[in-house]
Amino acid sequence: MQAEFRARLEAHARAVEMTLSEALAPGRRSERLMAAMRHAVFAGGKRLRPYLVIESARLFGVEGEGPRRVAAALEAVHCYSLVHDDLPAMDDDDLRRGQPTVHRAFDEATAILAGDGLLTLAFALLADKRTAPRAGARVKLVGALAHASGIDGMVGGQMLDLAAEGRFESRRRRQGLHAIRHLQSLKTGALIRFAAEAGILLAPHVSREEKRALALYGEALGFAFQIRDDLLDIEGEAAIVGKALAKDHQAGKATLVSLMGVEGARAELSRVTDGAIAALDEVFGARAGALADVLVFNRNRDK
Repeated sequence: MQAEFRARLEAHARAVEMTLSEALAPGRRSERLMAAMRHAVFAGGKRLRPYLVIESARLFGVEGEGPRRVAAALEAVHCYSLVHDDLPAMDDDDLRRGQPTVHRAFDEATAILAGDGLLTLAFALLADKRTAPRAGARVKLVGALAHASGIDGMVGGQMLDLAAEGRFESRRRRQGLHAIRHLQSLKTGALIRFAAEAGILLAPHVSREEKRALALYGEALGFAFQIRDDLLDIEGEAAIVGKALAKDHQAGKATLVSLMGVEGARAELSRVTDGAIAALDEVFGARAGALADVLVFNRNRDK
């Protein structure tokens, strides 16, 4: 089953990368800026978020260029966030996906502009008629991605994360499980929820029950994804994960694993995973197998 999933994941990744490659064609653009943006986008990665977009749309019979363009837009936002997260003023990382981060491969100013370029490219992709024939659908997609990536989503979560490090106070405040979950639901979970629910915005007809099921799935997957990331930060191998590990632990920052313990986090990961799979099956049955596979993959991934 996981071999089939990996084959689908790779096929979707190739399709989305073709869309991104077309969008990032040199043309009459700054060669250095385009090289930095391509360095950020084509440095590898699982492309799980694009996979979720394509498979959530397929759940409602929507396939082709539209879902691929939405998936490319989401991946552009994700890659922009990584470029900016890696900057010295943020996480100060030298490696990303086993390669030099953009500010190391180029310079800080170029990295900032590359991130800015990827963020704005995302909304250009969504606003294009090729993404969805209905203007209303395009407006909803733009609004939903802006919400997920902005102050009420990823950017807001990143700010909470900096505050949790004690950046703005002389003494770090102790974070409880509720605060950590809220932080991660914004920083990591918001884009995953958008990916899981993107198919709803592309489909002409979706029932209230189906909307609720995908919303719960996206929330559960975002939580499960963060638990696995926190476990990998403690147990993973840097050469496989492709970045420096244990930085949160060394800094004494609270994480899901530090609060639950390794065994507690593993148990919670299994509970959330099994619950989300059951909830999907209850509404969609075998139709949602491609989405359920992501939960199983996440539980065992090594990077």
